[in-house]
Amino acid sequence: MSLLNVKNLRTSFYTREGQTLAVDDVSFSLNKGEVLGIVGESGSGKSVACYSLLGLVPSPPGKIEGGSAIFDGKDLLKLNEKALRAYRGNRIAMIFQDPMTSLNPFMRVGDQLIEALRCHNKTLSKKAAKEKALSALEEVGINNARERIDSYPHEFSGGMRQRVMIAMALVTEPELIIADEPTTALDVTVQKQILQLLKDLQASHDLAVIFITHDLGVVADMAKHILVMKNGRVVEEGSPADIFENCSHPYTRKLIAAIPQSAKPDEFKYDSSHEDFVEAKNVVTHFNNTRGLFRQRIVSTVKAVDDISLNIREGEIFGLVGESGSGKSTFGRSLIRLVESQAGDIRIGKHRIRELGNTSLREARRDFQMIFQDPYASLNPRMTVFDTLAEPLLLHKLAKKNEVLERVNHLMDEVGLERKHIRKYPHEFSGGQRQRIAIARALAVEPRFIVADEPVSALDVTIQAQILDLLLKLAKKHQLTMLFISHDLSVVRYLCDRVAVMQHGKIVEIEETEKLFLSPQQPYTQKLLSAIPRIHTN
Repeated sequence: MSLLNVKNLRTSFYTREGQTLAVDDVSFSLNKGEVLGIVGESGSGKSVACYSLLGLVPSPPGKIEGGSAIFDGKDLLKLNEKALRAYRGNRIAMIFQDPMTSLNPFMRVGDQLIEALRCHNKTLSKKAAKEKALSALEEVGINNARERIDSYPHEFSGGMRQRVMIAMALVTEPELIIADEPTTALDVTVQKQILQLLKDLQASHDLAVIFITHDLGVVADMAKHILVMKNGRVVEEGSPADIFENCSHPYTRKLIAAIPQSAKPDEFKYDSSHEDFVEAKNVVTHFNNTRGLFRQRIVSTVKAVDDISLNIREGEIFGLVGESGSGKSTFGRSLIRLVESQAGDIRIGKHRIRELGNTSLREARRDFQMIFQDPYASLNPRMTVFDTLAEPLLLHKLAKKNEVLERVNHLMDEVGLERKHIRKYPHEFSGGQRQRIAIARALAVEPRFIVADEPVSALDVTIQAQILDLLLKLAKKHQLTMLFISHDLSVVRYLCDRVAVMQHGKIVEIEETEKLFLSPQQPYTQKLLSAIPRIHTN
C-alpha cells in the first residue's frame, strides 16, 4: 500500500490577468522508503504541486480546484488548517531551496530546532528537546554541534545552512520529506556531500522522499521514479532508464539536450595568437575582521586573494572555478576595482587599474563591465528596462537623447528580448529574461572586457543553455574578452577556452579547458571533476 497517493490534483492562481492553471490533473503515488523525482523548468508546477499537499499555497490568489492526496488513509486536501498542522512539519517535512531565507536570522539554530520539536510534542521538556536537536545536528554532519547549536544562520556556510535545514526536517522524525531544489545554489563538492547525506539519511530512516529539481544529473542519481512536468502537467514518467535512455516526449529530450556535456564548439574558439588583454601580477586582496567599539582592533585576516598572477588573451573566454569561499568572485571584482586590492599590478587593455584616480576609473569603466549572479538584486526595481539601458548610454555620453530609444531597441534585439517590453520593470520578467537585461546593460557601453560572475547558476537547464549560447555569440560578434566565474564545471567546459582552478585564495592549476577535463593534474581539480553529477541509469 502506498504512503501517499495523489490523484487528479488541480491548483489555480487567480490574478488580474485571469486564471492560471499551475497544476493540471497531476497524479502520482509514493511508497514508504522510496524516492520520487519531479523535474521541469521554472514555472512547470513542480513546487506548487507539492506545496498544495501541505496547504502552503497562499489563498488568495491560489486555490486547489480538485483532486485528492491520500496520506496514510487521510485526504490532505480535505483537512482544515488545525488538522493539517498535525501532519505538516511532523509527519511530512519540507527542505526548502534557500536556507538563508527559510531560517530565522534572529534565532540561534538550536532554538529553531527546539521550537519545531516542542511545537509538535507539547510534553517534551526543553532539555530533552535540546538533546534531540544536538543529535539531529550531529547526524547531518555539523562538526562541534554542541558549540554550533548556539550559532546564528549567518555564521554557517551555505552547505552547513542546508545541513541545518535537513536537521530541522529530520528532528520530528517524519515519514515523508519534500526536498525542493535543496542543492541549487551549492557548488559541486558541497552538492555531492548534501546529496550523499540525503541518500544515507533516507536509507537509515526508511524515509519516503519527493525530490524537486531542474538538474537532471542530480535526479538521475537520487530517484527510483521520475515525473517530468511542463506547464502544470506530467508529460512523461518512469524509471531513470526510461527517462534517460528511452524518453518519448520532445520536452524530455529538450531538457536532456540542454545539459552542457561537450567542449566549446570550434566556431567559437578564440585566436590564441592574440596578445594578452588582461594581466594580473601578484594580486593580493585581504579582508580584516575587526572588533571593538569603533571596529579598530583587527582580530583576524581573511586572505581572499593570495598572490594571484594570470593573463587573459584578447578575445578569450577564461574560466575561473572553485568552491564557495575560494576567492574567485573577490578576484573578479578586484580586477575591475569593485573591491580594492592591497597589492599587485592589474592591467586591462591600456588601463593600469590600481593606479587610476576616481575620475579616471569612472571613465575607464566603459571598457570593462560586470554581469552579476542575481539580476533581480543587481537591477534597480524602480527603473524600467528602458531607463536601465539608457542610463549608461547617457552617463558615458555614447548617445544623444534623441538617439537613446534606437540604441535601447538595438540592445533588446541583441539579447533576444522584444522591443515592446522596454517599459516593463524587472519583476515583470522571468529569471532568464532578467539575466538578458543584465547582459544588455553590460553591453550598452560597448566594453572590451566583461567579468561574468556565476551568471547562469540560478537558471534551469534550458534557460541556462540559451544564455550560454547568447554569451558565445555576443563574445564572437563584439570580440569580447571575458572572465567567466562559475562552480559549474560542465558550463565552464562548454564556454571557456582556458580554465584556472582556485582554492583558498590561490590558483592551483591553469590549463586549456579540454586538457584540464581529460587530464587534471592537481588532487583538488580531480576532486572537483569527480563531483560533477552525471546521468547514469544503473
